[in-house]
Amino acid sequence: MRYRLLGRSGLLVSEICLGTMTYGGKGRWQPIGTLGLTEVEAQIKTAVGAGVNFIDTADVYSEGQSEELVGQALKKLAIPRDELVIASKVRIRMGPGPNQVGLSRGHIMDGIHASLRRLQLDHIDLYQIHGQDVATPMEETLRALEDLVRSGKVRYLGISNHAAWQIMKATAISERRGWNRFESIQAYYSLAGRELEREIVPMALDQGLGVLVWSPLAGGLLSGKFSEKDKGPEGARRTNFDFPPVDRPRAFRCVEAMRPIAKAHGVSVARIALGWLLHRPAVASVIIGAKTTEQLADNIAATDLRLSDAELAALEEASRLPPEYPGWMFDRQNRDRFPGGAIT
Repeated sequence: MRYRLLGRSGLLVSEICLGTMTYGGKGRWQPIGTLGLTEVEAQIKTAVGAGVNFIDTADVYSEGQSEELVGQALKKLAIPRDELVIASKVRIRMGPGPNQVGLSRGHIMDGIHASLRRLQLDHIDLYQIHGQDVATPMEETLRALEDLVRSGKVRYLGISNHAAWQIMKATAISERRGWNRFESIQAYYSLAGRELEREIVPMALDQGLGVLVWSPLAGGLLSGKFSEKDKGPEGARRTNFDFPPVDRPRAFRCVEAMRPIAKAHGVSVARIALGWLLHRPAVASVIIGAKTTEQLADNIAATDLRLSDAELAALEEASRLPPEYPGWMFDRQNRDRFPGGAIT
């Protein structure tokens, strides 16, 4: 297992992160996964045994059950606390009340105490806002998060599912106020979904934020089990939970480009999709969620995969984003400014 710095911090996280959305299965989360305590313990033991030190959950996963199961499993496995980086999130609705949702100071404070109780921890290493809240000023959210860091309940801050301009605005506010800034961006990114590269990836590289990838297999479409002619196995996540939105013809072109590369390496198609992400410069860690320990082990093994320049070029050709303004204008201007193609 290799480890990478989280943003501009000194915190090292494994380049594979154990995702926990398949834990519990309460309510609307049932189609994603229904793993119980025994399976959760087995997954955490497998992941930690392979060198994974990073576990990502959220208050909303299975309406709190995911955090509860992670907390119970960690206590039973007795893994030293300082060997793990535990991440959770706040934002999404947790009850019917008008203040049981969002990024207000009130909901953040309620959220952190509830998450700590469910996880049976005294602090969360990475606390992430799980989406935008148009009703709450960013300054209120950032001040509440700053107070959590100062109190010791949270050590690092992250942001998820925001636009580049929102992340940049938040970074500027934090720096102006002298507050702890976001060190990571958790976002959807895959070989079949490279829109992140238009604005967010350049901003992350410029500002030194680490990208944490969710749904690296595009909800299972890049696992190699789906094709234009094959709808996939019964019970697969995509069969019951068609998310995130994906251009399927483009996704299947990517799958077909991956198949010969997977065959040449003697690995699964899924491992190629994960390996491609681990070659991207902005990525700090790739979050994998599995329904079985065997699937988890296969995904973790992507950390050992090295793709050649020719293989990366073939995947680039199959997955390249179509030109979009102002990107194509930037390319034109850069060619004019540096006709030799190199900046010296």
